[in-house]
Amino acid sequence: MNNLQSASSDDTRRTFIKKAITGTAVLSAGGVLPGFSARSYARILGANEKVRVGMMGVNSRGLALAGNFALQPNCEVISVSDVDSRAADKCLATVGKIQQSTPKNQPDFRKALEDKDVDALVIAAPDHWHAPAAILASKAGKHVYLEKPCSHNPHEGELLVAVAKKYKNVIQMGNQRRSWPNVAQAIREVQSGIIGRPYFVKGWYTNNRPSIGIGKEAPVPSWLNYDLWQGPAPRRAFKDNILHYNWHWFWHWGTGEALNNGTHMLDLMRWGLGVTYPTKVTSSGGRYRYQDDWQTPDTQVISLEFPNNTAMTWEGRSCNGRTVEGTSVGVIFYGETGSVLIESGNSYKVFDLENKLVKAVKNDLVIDPRNKMDPSQALDAIHIQNFFDGIKKGTPLASDIVGGHQSTLLAQLGNIALRSGGMLTIDPANGHIKNNPEAEKLWQRDYQKGWEPTV
Repeated sequence: MNNLQSASSDDTRRTFIKKAITGTAVLSAGGVLPGFSARSYARILGANEKVRVGMMGVNSRGLALAGNFALQPNCEVISVSDVDSRAADKCLATVGKIQQSTPKNQPDFRKALEDKDVDALVIAAPDHWHAPAAILASKAGKHVYLEKPCSHNPHEGELLVAVAKKYKNVIQMGNQRRSWPNVAQAIREVQSGIIGRPYFVKGWYTNNRPSIGIGKEAPVPSWLNYDLWQGPAPRRAFKDNILHYNWHWFWHWGTGEALNNGTHMLDLMRWGLGVTYPTKVTSSGGRYRYQDDWQTPDTQVISLEFPNNTAMTWEGRSCNGRTVEGTSVGVIFYGETGSVLIESGNSYKVFDLENKLVKAVKNDLVIDPRNKMDPSQALDAIHIQNFFDGIKKGTPLASDIVGGHQSTLLAQLGNIALRSGGMLTIDPANGHIKNNPEAEKLWQRDYQKGWEPTV
């Protein structure tokens, strides 16, 4: 999104997105985008009223999202909120250029929620803010587009489900692959029996992340509202290696690679197997590559078993980018008569039991799954449009908060297993941990006094 530097490139993207939501953009060998006919979008494209959104957290992924929302012809970004004044200024300039109008600069997102003109809040702040911000937005009568993971811990995920039920607003989680046409088609193929009964699925994520070093306490920079950045998390001294991305690797604010990237793959695996809560979770791993402040695993395997006699594993390698099945991130389903590989992009392959390729559905868009900011702008626009449809027409969401919580919980249970001895027994009726008081302590977190999220 940093490279939105010319009007012509903006026009090209707008044209593509308009074609996408009117069903005329061919994205793959599989055909046009399903469900995006001219008829279904005639009313939206012809309407004067747009969905007006506020952005919360716009340093990296949030900047990309802000640009993507601004590119949507039926949307206007009307406020930008960030604790980093530099990030806010950059986003305001980027969005202003795209939509020919500059949003309000609202450093504290809570002030943006007081604006009656804001229809929805887009949340891309650090993980410890995801659920608390979504809850505040829901109470303020706003819809929510919430980046994954939907919560920092399982308790917050349950709060989100209760909040959506109480306030009846639209909350869409940003696991955008749910809306990628060929990925959705692959899942339908798995569910329809193209490889017989699927009974095991493997997912992975690989990267070559460097050391974060040993941080030193330092004065809070003039451009940062560190108190608001910490928000619901109990206060800790500012260190020079926390912001902006390294908070992912501290349990106090982040959730590790399992929720940072594993959530996407675990969601696809859960979707394809048709499962909800597991019966057993095991996990192993640790911080192996470097000796530094990084707390969460840089290498981890999570294994889950389900009541319908199926299982899945997810492997995360933050510091060794060797690919699996030729792709840095992916999912492969194993069944009675073959396998289905969903690659890093909007494509998949089907193999028989002799490893013969029997079907390949390709994608003609370039996707960089290791781009932490904006790996797939055009495809993600489909997910955004589904969110708008949920608001405007009551269309079922590709990833509502109930399913978002269920998929996020799989990764959270993996982390809890790792941190409490390696194995959990789970109640498949509700996903709760059974007979393990030490693990149950990690079901929720402590909060800064006065910042506790409530329904």
